[in-house]
Parts: sequence; structure tokens; C-alpha cells
Amino acid sequence: MKEQQIRFRLPYLQKLGYVWLVSIGVVMSAWGQNFLEVPGVVIDHLTKSTRNFIGSPSLVILPNGNYIASHDIFGKGPTPQHTHVFESIDRGKSWQKIAELDSLWWASLFINKGALYLFGTTREYGRMSIRRSMDGGRNWSRVDEGILREEDGYHCASVPVQVFKGRVWKGMERNVPVTSWGNFQSFVASAPVEADLLDPKSWTFTPRLIYNKAAWKPGNAWLEGNVVMNPKGEIWNLLRVNNLEDDQAAMYRVSDDGQTADSSTVKFIKLPGACKKFNIRFDPKTKRYFTCTNYVLPIHRTYKRERARNAQVLLSSPDLETWTIHGILLYHPDIEKSGFQYLDWQFDGKDMVIASRTAFEDGMGGADNQHNSNFLTFHRVKNFRTYRTPAEWKPLLEGIADFTVMK
Repeated sequence: MKEQQIRFRLPYLQKLGYVWLVSIGVVMSAWGQNFLEVPGVVIDHLTKSTRNFIGSPSLVILPNGNYIASHDIFGKGPTPQHTHVFESIDRGKSWQKIAELDSLWWASLFINKGALYLFGTTREYGRMSIRRSMDGGRNWSRVDEGILREEDGYHCASVPVQVFKGRVWKGMERNVPVTSWGNFQSFVASAPVEADLLDPKSWTFTPRLIYNKAAWKPGNAWLEGNVVMNPKGEIWNLLRVNNLEDDQAAMYRVSDDGQTADSSTVKFIKLPGACKKFNIRFDPKTKRYFTCTNYVLPIHRTYKRERARNAQVLLSSPDLETWTIHGILLYHPDIEKSGFQYLDWQFDGKDMVIASRTAFEDGMGGADNQHNSNFLTFHRVKNFRTYRTPAEWKPLLEGIADFTVMK
């Protein structure tokens, strides 16, 4: 029997067992299974038996206040390389699916000139692709209307698409050859804000920079870059670095016109949790940059760092180079089958709202593993600028030198 899902609201709850909850979403299946213990609001769910998993969460807030979330599907089941789009008209308390897009993967949601976009690839290591919706995500342009590069091999993630200096910016990679993971050549795509973003002629691409595996140890690859503007007004691309130490990120400078990337500016910084994907955004009120990462807590350090995804911590920086942990946002003690990863998030007044690719027990066999997520969940962090770790998790912070309570 095909699973039928019915979504409804529950009253606000603050705590349930070992998970701190901002709000609870319940999904009832045809078998009467509820997801009461799943943290946050359940947006979508796939059982392990489908052999499909939820990836690439993305989240935006429309000008009318509605939330739009998306995810793709990966795995060996029947419908991979496919993106689902959801809408919430009640600030994340409930969600409805409003669209499905074929031939779209690893895509980021963003808004430009009143239109909604998804920017990704046509498939795993496929062509670079952008799709547009003029009605809030229900109807989308065809895949053939927004192919920005015809050759295959492109890679990206649901990292922020941001606007600086009159241009739209996104970090991308090309994996060459595609038969081997990790050969990521990093570059930045950009286009004028006023341009037709479906027109490939509108876009400029920096030269692709290759990770120097011989010199830049212990890392062996960089990927999933965040294009950000530092306090000096310079454009930089900050990337996840695949390594065993968990706290290394790379960054290099990009010209204001998006034409060049300066390999001589490549440098490595300490960013706790940066061996896994992260998103960076600037908060004008505090004049600090914020991100969330899968930092490995001290009690889990014996586990393989790149696969430890059972915690999400909140960090900030005044300059993109010095990062401080402020608290634990999400956590579960099961490191093998639980994970909160690939977070995309937005500022919403005093709050931070989050879409998470979540692996969690569902009463139907659970998650395949911590990486192969079975849920897309929504979370609200109230008053994130003064966030405090829940009391039951405070012992987990002991021994973290980079921890500072926000004031």
C-alpha cells in the first residue's frame, strides 16, 4: 500500500525526552505510525525500504511571509535525481507539497526580483541548471530553458545563493573525472541581478581551482563552497575541506566582477565542524557571520569525524576567519543511525528557521544510517542571538576550547 500522509498541528512543546523541541510535527502513515519523537516539524519522510533517501534541504521565506522548502532524492530506489518542493503558510507549523521537478539535483532555493529559483544540476555530476517559478513554487520553467553549461560533471550543494555588489553569486564545483569522488575543481558562478538568470549568456564563471593534495594536508578535497562578502567588502569563497581533523575550511578571493579567482589567496582557517557541509549568512544586527555545523562533540571523538552527524552547533564570526561555538542546537546520542545534516536556514526576525536532512527512528526500520536520511524536518531557534544550550546537553560542551556564550 502506498503511504498516505496527513499533517496536523500539535500545541507548542518545549521538551520531550532527550530531544529539545521548538515545535512538534506529526505525520500519521497508513499504518497508524506517528513521528511524535522526531525533533522539529516533519516536512517529508521516506522509509528505508524504498531505498531512497532525502538530500539537499533548502529553505527560503517569500515576500508574502510563506516558507518554501525543497529537497532532492538520492539512493537506489525508483525516483532519484528528482526534487520536491513544499510550502508552509503558517510559519513552519505545517507543510504541503506543491511541486515535483524532474532532472534537478543538489539545488538551492533563492529569490531574485520577485521570482523564485532553484539552482543546481540536472543529475549527479550532470549539467549546470537553473529553474524559475513566478507563482511561489507551484509551476516551474522547463529544464531545457535554464541549462547554463552543456557538459557534464558539475557538482554543488544547497549552499546560499547571495547578492553582493549587484550580482547573484553561488559556489560550484566540477568533478573530473566523475568516476572518482573528490576531484572537485572549485569555481564561482555569478550574474547581474537585473539579468535573465535562465540565459546562460548572463552568467560569468571564475577559472576552476584544483585542490593541491600534495601540499594542503591533511585534507584531500574541497567542495560545497559558500560565497560571502567579508567586512572589507571583498568576495570570498569558503569551502568544506574533507579531512580527518573536522575543523578545517579553505577560502579564496574572487574578483568583484566574478571573472577571476586568485589562487595565491588560498588559505585555511579553523572552523569547527567544517569537514561537513555548512551554510554561512551575515547578520546585519550583530555584524557577525553565522553558521551551523556537524561539529563532533568530545564524547564522540573516537568515531570517524566525517560520518559523525548526530549534533548541530551554532557558531559565529566577526570576520569569517575566527569562529566561536555558541551552543548545541540539535543532538541525539546515537551516532550510527541519527543525523541532522546539510542544514539550510534563514533569519526570521529574532529567530533562525532551519530545514534539516534528518536521519531518525521512524518505527518502520529507522534510518539506513546517519548519512542516508529518512526525514526532511523544520526547526525554529527562538532568539538565536542569545541562544543557550538546553541544560541536559551542557555537559556535552565540556572540554570545547572554542565555546563562548553569546551576550
